[in-house]
Amino acid sequence: MFAHERHEKIVSLLERHRRMEVHALMDILGVSAATLRRDLTYLGQKDRVVRVHGGVFHPSAMTGEPSFGQKASMSVKAKRAISEAVAASIDQRATVFIDSGTTCLEAGRLLRSRADLTIITNSLPLIASYEQFRARLIVLGGEMRNVSGALVGDLALAALNRLRADVALIGASGLHEHDGVGTTELLETAVKREWLARSRRKILLADASKWTQTTLVSFARWDEFNEFYTDKKPPFRRSGLKIHHP
Repeated sequence: MFAHERHEKIVSLLERHRRMEVHALMDILGVSAATLRRDLTYLGQKDRVVRVHGGVFHPSAMTGEPSFGQKASMSVKAKRAISEAVAASIDQRATVFIDSGTTCLEAGRLLRSRADLTIITNSLPLIASYEQFRARLIVLGGEMRNVSGALVGDLALAALNRLRADVALIGASGLHEHDGVGTTELLETAVKREWLARSRRKILLADASKWTQTTLVSFARWDEFNEFYTDKKPPFRRSGLKIHHP
C-alpha cells in the first residue's frame, strides 16, 4: 500500500471510529511502528489527525464537530428535500451566494446546471465540481477550514468587498429559540455575516436535527433572515420570517 493510500485509510478509519489505538492501526494496515509513526506525523502536520499517547483522534472528536463526510451522511433525505424546494424558488438570472455546509452543497449541485445564474461560493466541495457548472461561477479565496471545506479569513472577506447577491443561501450548525442561528467556527461567522449584509433575499437552510445542536457562537438573529427552509415544522414561530417545510 502506498503512503497516500495509507493516509486516506487512516483518516477514513478515524472518521468512523473517532479514536483508535496505535497497535490497532498497525494491525489493520500491516505496517511497522516506524512507518505508522511517519504517517501520523505527516497527517498531524496537515491537521487531519490529533496524536495522543498510545493512540490518535480524528480532529472532530476533539472539537465536538463532525467531519464534512460525517455531516454529509446525516439527514440525507431531509437535506435533499430542502435543497430541491429552495432551488425551485430561485428567480431567473439571479446572483446567488452559496455558503459552505452539506445542505447548501446539495442546493448548489442543483443550481449549478442553470446557465442563467451567477453563483458565488466559498465552498471547496462545491468548487470541486466546477466542470459540471453551466452557471457562471465566482470563487472566493481564503484559508481552508478542514472540517467544513469552507474558505475563510481575511482573503475571503477581501474578495467579497465589491460583490453583492440577489440571494444568499446560508447554512447553520445549530439553531436556538432565543440565541438565534449558530456555527462552531468564528472564522466562518464573518463570511456569513457579510453575505447577510450584501444580499437582498437572505435564506437559512437547516434540517430539524440542528435544533438539538449546540454551537460556539451565534452569528445571526432570526429577524436577519427573510426565509427559512427546513424539513419539519419548527417548535416556535418568528414574526416576519417565512418558513418553508413539508
